[in-house]
Amino acid sequence: MLAVGTSACRVGEDDVHRWESTEHGPDKLVAVVKAPKYDNGLRVEATLSLIRMKPRGGRQVGVARLVEALAEITPEQRNPILANLVPAIITELKKPAPAAQAGQPAPPDPSFAFKDAAYAILTYDKPVLLTDDGLKGQLKQALIEWALADFERRLENRTQTSGMEQLLRYLGPDSVVGLPKLMTRDSRNLDKMAGLVADIGDDKTKEAASAALVEVAKYDISDEWVKVKTPQLEAANKASAITTTADGFKAQLSSYQDEELLRALGSLKRVGGRPAVDFCLDLASDTKAPANRRIAALAALELRLDSKNESDVKRIFDIAMSDAPPEVLDVAFVRIGEMPRKDVVGKLYDAFKTDKWKVRRLAAKIVLRMSEVKDMDEFMSKLPEKDAKGFAMGEAITYGASFADLKGGDVQAEVKKFLVDTTAPAARTTAVSYYLVNGKPGDIELLKPYENDKSPVPVCETDDECKWACYVPKDPAKPDDKELKPVKTFGDYIQMCVEPSIIDRAEQAKKAAAATPPKGTEGEKK
Repeated sequence: MLAVGTSACRVGEDDVHRWESTEHGPDKLVAVVKAPKYDNGLRVEATLSLIRMKPRGGRQVGVARLVEALAEITPEQRNPILANLVPAIITELKKPAPAAQAGQPAPPDPSFAFKDAAYAILTYDKPVLLTDDGLKGQLKQALIEWALADFERRLENRTQTSGMEQLLRYLGPDSVVGLPKLMTRDSRNLDKMAGLVADIGDDKTKEAASAALVEVAKYDISDEWVKVKTPQLEAANKASAITTTADGFKAQLSSYQDEELLRALGSLKRVGGRPAVDFCLDLASDTKAPANRRIAALAALELRLDSKNESDVKRIFDIAMSDAPPEVLDVAFVRIGEMPRKDVVGKLYDAFKTDKWKVRRLAAKIVLRMSEVKDMDEFMSKLPEKDAKGFAMGEAITYGASFADLKGGDVQAEVKKFLVDTTAPAARTTAVSYYLVNGKPGDIELLKPYENDKSPVPVCETDDECKWACYVPKDPAKPDDKELKPVKTFGDYIQMCVEPSIIDRAEQAKKAAAATPPKGTEGEKK
């Protein structure tokens, strides 16, 4: 009778497997893992059952209970279990994902549970569970291979406890070495791949990713892309009952192509690298490319140009000084402005020699953004001299306004130096334009001595925007009825433009103050 009773109470593998699906199975399996009376093989089998166990109430309770059980036993008991459990997990991770049958969704991939278990064992640290460096290295390598084996499906799976991105960030640079090979024209997750490489990849991996992404971007703007996508878009339109003209379809296809290119450029921007920089400069320089694509290419170069690379500097300045659309030039100068002042200020001053005042203004804005008060003398000396023919009123106002942002000294003291009549017209009108934008009523006294100054202002006739003219009242009795009058002299500029602007700004400030209830009043509360 004793023998029969002992046999009936013995726990075997069948019991362990059956408990995977019973209500109190997790508790019984944990008890087996923690009990030294059971042989090591059975305890290992119990750990595997906890991993295989289906979610309970939407939660993977088995893996969590497994880690807790391993943490509660002594290292002397835990290490032999892990010595057998880790190879078993690796075997499961190496199995290919179940293939989908024709017309059917892919069946659940059982390897996710083993990935979650591996990650949990590796990252648990109260206490550290896996102390064998050899086993730890094998398990990490198996996880890397598992992730790359079916990367996109496993990345997109939402049932796993620890996401793929979380896993790869833990595994470090080695985990993303294989990603560049997966960055193809058919990839659905280029941006996420690029982000992982950018955040955790080493330089070699980033360079490989950069080259792979460039190939995708080249495809996106190729004739081959058009041949492949045209029938796909036609089929999509037909399925959605969309009818369009030939020109409409062409515009639709172009918009679609732009979207694809923007995605690739976004990924290139994240990764950077020499291939990315060269491709973006090529596209931005392409006079046949649409302006929006050139702008997108320049945007992807943000903080990526190397000021020590002569080719980078030359090519971005070539774009900035070209006949490209204004919006392209604007972004090109912004990219120049990201480089150290000492490396580019000389070339920016060279740009002042152009007869295109809008280009000069873009270059000057970047110089001023890089400068301090001590640099004002140098800046003024680079403006057009003599009669300053072609120097626009808009330039003077832009530069004068920017002076207020200069740091490191007394801006007004520097500005006053350039008001004297010995100053070149461009620099002098720029100096007084500081008051047009930033002056206060008290500054009018400073300007009065110059009200009748007959020194000529610069002349600009290339377009209406550049001309020296201000709106003045037709009749002093009707100050709101104004007309545009040309400005001929320095005194005209002060009386017709600068002083009225100061007065008008002060009046507007008074009106705004009167309309604002005092603090703490009922009106302010309302």
